[in-house]
Amino acid sequence: MRLVSKGLRAVWRGASVGAVCVALCAGGGLAGTAHATTAEAEAADGAGAAFPSAVSGWKPVGKYEIDAQSQAQGLAGVRPQHGKPYMYYAGNTSIPASVRERGWSHIGDPDSSRGYVFDAYQGGGDATAKMFRVTTPAGDAYEYVHPLAAGEAMNNSFAAVSPDARWLVSGEWDTMNRLLVFPTPMLNATTPRTGGALPLAATIELDRPVKDIQGCTFLDEKRLVCASDDSDAKLFPVAKPLLQIELKKALNGKTVTGHVTSLGGLPLLSACPGAPADFETEGNDYDRRTGVLRVEMIPPRDCAARATVYEFKRKR
Repeated sequence: MRLVSKGLRAVWRGASVGAVCVALCAGGGLAGTAHATTAEAEAADGAGAAFPSAVSGWKPVGKYEIDAQSQAQGLAGVRPQHGKPYMYYAGNTSIPASVRERGWSHIGDPDSSRGYVFDAYQGGGDATAKMFRVTTPAGDAYEYVHPLAAGEAMNNSFAAVSPDARWLVSGEWDTMNRLLVFPTPMLNATTPRTGGALPLAATIELDRPVKDIQGCTFLDEKRLVCASDDSDAKLFPVAKPLLQIELKKALNGKTVTGHVTSLGGLPLLSACPGAPADFETEGNDYDRRTGVLRVEMIPPRDCAARATVYEFKRKR
């Protein structure tokens, strides 16, 4: 379903990123908010802002705050073919009214590939489908609806696009032994060009269960890093684990196995005291050009209006 006219192309290419967000959000294009960033700005994010971390193999390099309501369901680094790269954020209040009115009441962790933005949507508890909404670099938006398969949960927690742009990985909620694989809308030649039905292509069968995955992002064609909101430390020895999934082979549209390991617990830092269950892990993003991994965390109670984005780089 096409929702935004091509007349917004001039706005996208000619205006600042902030102005683009206003135009697209008002017109039904990009669901979230955009934050302009350059290589210099990315480097400045981490300057003098290191934090204590128990995540193995990753060095903390910076952190910053975002608005929890409009930006803390997830984030994605966008690199348009023409124009500066920027960070895109999705939140509860960033869902366009026209989308919410049709029953898509929850937005998950987005991803971006080749300048396209992919938002993950779900409806209410009795939903029979989930939806991926794609915004093109020109500002056009299209919806791809996936009817639930037998035994599939209605949750649509995140979208993660493979490095070759052909496959989109998503996850359900609670304790699961798999991730779902779809052809990437628009970027996989098997999908329709202007929205439509999106079939399940395959699954990633995990060698151990995971719980409450809020976001995954590809490090390379055979590795993903996933942010878990699991607080009870029964599946893994820490609360809020950052998980790595190593695929037996790169995605090709067929079922593949994945080996799961915990890299350690994500930071639980706040001026407001609370148990791990009082924090909420949200989306994550990895920029393969800069090597920066970002993970969102909402702090407890009175501090929950502002979320923190933690930035890491791989240790050498």
